[in-house]
Amino acid sequence: MSWIDNSPVSVWERDQATAAAEAGAPIAPPEMFREAMSRLGAAVHIITTSGPAGRAGFTATAVASVSDSPPTVLVCLNRKSQITPVMRENKVFCVNTLASSEEELANVFAGRTGVFMAERFMRGDWIAMETGAPVLTNAIAALDCRVTEMKSVATHDIYFGEVAAIRLANAEKALVYHARAYKHV
Repeated sequence: MSWIDNSPVSVWERDQATAAAEAGAPIAPPEMFREAMSRLGAAVHIITTSGPAGRAGFTATAVASVSDSPPTVLVCLNRKSQITPVMRENKVFCVNTLASSEEELANVFAGRTGVFMAERFMRGDWIAMETGAPVLTNAIAALDCRVTEMKSVATHDIYFGEVAAIRLANAEKALVYHARAYKHV
């Protein structure tokens, strides 16, 4: 299967969802959905990539474990992001789980400071592991991944990555995003 999933099943599933919506099936209002999602606390990560399309990174909470055999995670990225074409071409990423002391770095990679693309890496200490994607040296956990599949769903691309290497730092409080604010757990 291609890393970009354009299979007929996905098209069929999308068409079925569209048909259900058009038929009057209930759909939650987007504003209420966003409010509900803000109440789900989640670890804060910086997702990085490096390769032929350059070096880039973004802050995300939409990260999840998929399987341990083989070790696989998923990351979601809005298709309107300037980083989307870079992720698609590089086909690698690293999930860097942030320590509670990294609020400022989270804001830099979230685009809240006016620092963009490769300039973001001027902050923090970075190394590379197996794939070449930037690894934050003091990340609580870093999962270095090769993209095995990508699915487009609604406004986002979902990247599935097989974990090629793992780096663990000293256990420290994690940075969590909950109710539209950073918290330390």
